[in-house]
Amino acid sequence: MIRMGDTHVLCTATIDERVPPFVKGTGLGWVTAEYGMLPRSTASRMRREAAVGKQGGRTVEIQRLIGRALRAGVDRVALGERQITIDCDVIQADGGTRCAAITGGWVALRLAVARLMRAGDVRNDPMPDPVAAVSCGIYAGQPVLDLDYSEDSVAGADGNFIMTGQGRLIEVQMSAEGATYSREQMNTLLDLAETGVRQLAALQREAVSA
Repeated sequence: MIRMGDTHVLCTATIDERVPPFVKGTGLGWVTAEYGMLPRSTASRMRREAAVGKQGGRTVEIQRLIGRALRAGVDRVALGERQITIDCDVIQADGGTRCAAITGGWVALRLAVARLMRAGDVRNDPMPDPVAAVSCGIYAGQPVLDLDYSEDSVAGADGNFIMTGQGRLIEVQMSAEGATYSREQMNTLLDLAETGVRQLAALQREAVSA
């Protein structure tokens, strides 16, 4: 369970010795993710996507992002030809659910890989550096780290920054919401995000070493 303010996400990892057909025979591992929000994770009840009969575009986009981000931090050769699925279920949402899911998802993935290593199924550590994500934005004219919903909903510009613990970029999603932003402001948010990810990475290492 990861809690970032009032955003709470339950992250679990499942190991499968099979891989998708497009990976089979390559010797490479695969990491994928599924994401969902409980009906009362938000202020007003949402319909379950199962009741609607299909996943919404936002859900598909977020779970693909989580999978991409976590795969980027894994040596797929060292992982071996197996798949690990990360399930991210949002219990309570107050902004930044995708960032919390990535950060918590890495912890679940790390614990699963540690089990494989203890069993001798994986010999070389495929996860040398944490992967974490955080949101940043321009709120009331000021750069803000880890926006909650009330800030995010009126931010002039905001973005999601995914990095390794050593500060290497994996993905940046940034857009103008209420106003354009300058290159200088973008650099400021990137610096702020790096500070946040560094703190998150330290907490991740602490969580998996407990």
